[in-house]
Amino acid sequence: MGKILVLTGLLSFWVCNPVLAWHGYVVKVLDGDSISVKRGTKLYEIRLYGIDTPEYTQAYGNAAKRFTKNRIWKKTVTVEPKDVDRYGRTVALVKSQGRLVNRALVVDGLAWVYPKYCLEQPLCGDMKKDEERAKKAARGLWKGKDPVSPWEWKHRHKGSGRRTHREYRFPYWR
Repeated sequence: MGKILVLTGLLSFWVCNPVLAWHGYVVKVLDGDSISVKRGTKLYEIRLYGIDTPEYTQAYGNAAKRFTKNRIWKKTVTVEPKDVDRYGRTVALVKSQGRLVNRALVVDGLAWVYPKYCLEQPLCGDMKKDEERAKKAARGLWKGKDPVSPWEWKHRHKGSGRRTHREYRFPYWR
């Protein structure tokens, strides 16, 4: 039991330590908040920390993907791991040219701050303020009358027989 706790503590330190940030090359943008990054000979699927962009079939889903693609596709980025999600993806802060992509999506009104998972302060508090400013300025998805968050959209469409891209597994990433 003690060994498990020590290993869990070490894994937590490794995953959440900003000193262990690394550089990689973005080979694919899966959607607004998920990318594939090559580091050496290995590919990593990265989920952007603290945010959620609209799903493919939601308004602004494609705009969020285009935004992310225009910013970081075929570019070297800095990846600061924060966690590993239930799909085995690295959840991380991603920077390009000194700018945090996670936050840029929120500022431009193309992502929600994900309250269930965005817990790091002061970053998450600052991004929440960015979200409020984007809402006030009616930027991006906030132009809509009543935008539905992706987590609420998925909940409403649960059991509809439709699958989101995250439910498909891509073997070349493993």
